[in-house]
Amino acid sequence: MTPSPEDVVSILLVEPDFEDAGLYADSFADIHTPTEIHTVSNGATALEYLHQRGEYADSPRPDLVLLPFQLPAVSGEAVLSELNGDPALKSIPVIVLTGPDDDEVRRAYDLHANAAIEGPSGTEKVDVLVRAIEHFWLDCVKFPAVDP
Repeated sequence: MTPSPEDVVSILLVEPDFEDAGLYADSFADIHTPTEIHTVSNGATALEYLHQRGEYADSPRPDLVLLPFQLPAVSGEAVLSELNGDPALKSIPVIVLTGPDDDEVRRAYDLHANAAIEGPSGTEKVDVLVRAIEHFWLDCVKFPAVDP
């Protein structure tokens, strides 16, 4: 049975590394929850996508954003700050992928990230993270309805 569009969870993955983006896509393809992964490679493009500007004018509003803090062009920190300042976007849950730096984790939460997780490396760790996201964020969390 094909899931209806409202049953599919739309995820915006911001990932500058093409191979890592592929690892995430493969991992999300292997979970039970139907997901639609939209990948952009930097913070500036993430903002274009989220604001539905330019080539992203018809892109769906994501239900969840995976956002590294370390990004080319515009930092993940700047993206998160802008999201929280926009009433139309601030209800989108954001999982910040950080390094091991406690200061980076603190800044993520200061900017109201919904979670800060040390970004995984390697297929096995990406698989573990994606399954954890599925279990908590996709199975347990209730997302707000999008206003028309």
